[in-house]
Amino acid sequence: MIQGVIDCDLHPHVPGVAALLPYMDDYWRHTLVERGIQVLESASYPPNAPSTVRADWRGANGQAPATVDRVQAQALDRWGAAAGILNPLFPVQLPFSRDMSAAMARAVNDWVRAEWLEKDARLRAAILLPNGVEEAVAEIERLAPDHRFVQGLVLCMGEIPLGRREWWPVHAALEKHGLPLAIHAGSAWRHPPTSVGWPSWYVEEYASNSLGFQASLASLLTEGVFGKFPNLKVVLAESGVSWLPSFLWRLTKSWKGVRFEIPWVDRPPAEIIRDHVRLTVRPFDAPEDADTVSRLLDHLRSDEMLLWATDWPHAHFEEDATVPPGLPEGLLPKIMVDNPRATYARLREGGSA
Repeated sequence: MIQGVIDCDLHPHVPGVAALLPYMDDYWRHTLVERGIQVLESASYPPNAPSTVRADWRGANGQAPATVDRVQAQALDRWGAAAGILNPLFPVQLPFSRDMSAAMARAVNDWVRAEWLEKDARLRAAILLPNGVEEAVAEIERLAPDHRFVQGLVLCMGEIPLGRREWWPVHAALEKHGLPLAIHAGSAWRHPPTSVGWPSWYVEEYASNSLGFQASLASLLTEGVFGKFPNLKVVLAESGVSWLPSFLWRLTKSWKGVRFEIPWVDRPPAEIIRDHVRLTVRPFDAPEDADTVSRLLDHLRSDEMLLWATDWPHAHFEEDATVPPGLPEGLLPKIMVDNPRATYARLREGGSA
């Protein structure tokens, strides 16, 4: 057992809008009750899809685990994690109303703080960011003083590309407070999740998330975010890994031919991405044989990019197989301890409210 392991992707489930009402002001409590809004679910994670919650982690009613004792028993205690980062996926990005999105994000973040962070000192959390740049910056500034919040969280398929200058105030606020930007699989459903229109099946949408991550990385790079905010780290959560080497090769090759249009990208894109971007290892979308995994890691050309995560309670492995097959044993201390600590400065300093 490696000591001090850090689980970089845990998902606390909000059991319904009623759980958030105590964390809202009077206006939004009355509004949601009067409008009969009891649930908010995204097609990115259908509640009854087998991949959304592992079968042995569902409650007696078939629902996702929604209390801190479940993450303790099913993940933290079970695998001896020294720390775990909560990434709430309650879909606050779905409402078109920026005010409603912000109210829900505030409530989710306060619910996570009260119902999870206060009940286990090992837990840290992402700041779930709402729609709207001003609202997202306000939420960062509100929660940044609580050092148990270790990053900001958005979806890989939102309203606009994440590198656009409209988003720069968010990047500036995150960099100011030493918080990475976590980009998680999922969609705000403002656009088709594929580049050629709406898919028919969930598996199409699920697989197309890798295209969303590619678009997000390309936007961050070409718009100059990493030059403007040199200390900003980006964490791709639940993105897979195997798509990245070929994407970096293609992006770097194309940059060599048209780099005159983005002179602020002053070195090969692959080098910049390796410096700034990290990826969680669940799901690990590679064959299980060690030779293939070794070649994939060679193509990454870095042993600092991967972060250990169980992706609890999503169903990406069975029983206790928390480490993807084929990963070299000698690399595990970096993936499970060193890389997360290097990525999240607040893990090194200890969390405090």
